[in-house]
Amino acid sequence: MEGEIGRDDVPCSSLSVDSILRVGTAGAIWGLCIGPYDANKLGVTGIARASFVTKSAGKFGVQCGLFAGVFSVTCCGIRRYRMQNDWLNALIAGAVAGAAVGAGTQSWKQFAGMAGLISAFCAVADSSRTN
Repeated sequence: MEGEIGRDDVPCSSLSVDSILRVGTAGAIWGLCIGPYDANKLGVTGIARASFVTKSAGKFGVQCGLFAGVFSVTCCGIRRYRMQNDWLNALIAGAVAGAAVGAGTQSWKQFAGMAGLISAFCAVADSSRTN
């Protein structure tokens, strides 16, 4: 069909913003769901509970949005640099995004493990996607 916009026609920055908004929103919703559960486990009530749930939603939203933004802009940039659209792009982008997530820890084992795990997961997810 004429007039359809493909992935190669959209700037990487637009794809990144789209990913940040979508996945960040999902993370915030997850934070709103898990926040009350965690507040109950800690015995937090009243205004402190509302503050705890709000902080939980914000924390999960920012973390998920950061991961999605790093992954999408890296994957798009690698795809444009290599001029190929294959699983290797997702593998490298997953490693970079996993490293960004793991950088918050003080343990090099967790840092490397998170980068490897997310890299493998992203490569499998990308290669199993139907085009």
